[in-house]
Amino acid sequence: MNKKKFTFSSASVEFYFEALFSRLDTVVDRKKAIIITDANVFDAHQSKFKNWNVITLKPGEEYKVQPTADAIIEQLIAFQADRKSILVGVGGGVVTDLTGYVASIFMRGIQFGFVPTSLLAMVDASIGGKNGIDVGQYKNMVGIIRQPSFIYYDQSFLKTLPDAEWSNGFAEIIKHACILDAKTFQLLESSNLEKVKKSKKLMQEIILNNVKLKAGVVKRDEFEAGERKLLNFGHTLGHALETQYELTHGQAVALGMVFAAWLSGNLLGFKDAARVEQTLINFGLPTRGAFDVEKVFNVLKMDKKRISKTMSYILLKRVGKGVINDIDVDALKTHLAAYNETNKKKK
Repeated sequence: MNKKKFTFSSASVEFYFEALFSRLDTVVDRKKAIIITDANVFDAHQSKFKNWNVITLKPGEEYKVQPTADAIIEQLIAFQADRKSILVGVGGGVVTDLTGYVASIFMRGIQFGFVPTSLLAMVDASIGGKNGIDVGQYKNMVGIIRQPSFIYYDQSFLKTLPDAEWSNGFAEIIKHACILDAKTFQLLESSNLEKVKKSKKLMQEIILNNVKLKAGVVKRDEFEAGERKLLNFGHTLGHALETQYELTHGQAVALGMVFAAWLSGNLLGFKDAARVEQTLINFGLPTRGAFDVEKVFNVLKMDKKRISKTMSYILLKRVGKGVINDIDVDALKTHLAAYNETNKKKK
């Protein structure tokens, strides 16, 4: 087991790499721990949960809402949880978001940790302390920034992951490379999903590198006053598409990144939009598709990054160098409409 500590302004987080779930009780006391997972993870790995207190949720983004949080709290009361209890979220981003959110409000805050089971959660969702829920069609509208005590990586969970979920995770890996690390982007650009899946060592390297990239940004800007906004590359349009169409998070973010790369070309002279698009294709992600501009814009304009009439939009100056660009909201709608027309012509 490879252990690393990252210290943020509000807390230190222990990261355990190359770990085994069977040894989780060396990190957390079984008597004090209550695991939160979803039915998909529980059914695929039932033997791992033996002799643990477990709360099992219905799977899916549609359950990342306040009624689910209320139901978890009722079960915590039934378990006679107290301020010394610790919640352990074992699952993907929905589970980790809910676990951190509930732990932050139950009895005004108890400890929590994560065992991410999807690639997306391993490289992105579990890292950084963002915990929250959706409200209607608005993603992550309610929540808190609070760091977990630990994040525990057991790659054996990836064995049951379908290809679509692998692609989901690589959307965030490619995002990190686009905004922060040209060297990683070149590695991904010359590879594809099948090649990476076959190499456990390469996957360990990619996961560790992405943890370092994201944790480094969060350490420098935990509460998103500046640099951390870069991590929203592809997410502004992506979240709007995800809530309006039947898309996974990774698919929506991939589409959002292609638009952001196109917009970077228009506004900043970025010349590598085609490279970004091809790399996403290499990892089984969609890159084109026309959409209802009015419908999507009505969600997009409520994004948390909007302040009055201006939206902080993340663009690319070059591969590996993301920048924060403030765009007038009405001008952004014009750009969206123009981009949508180019997509229609390419169909």
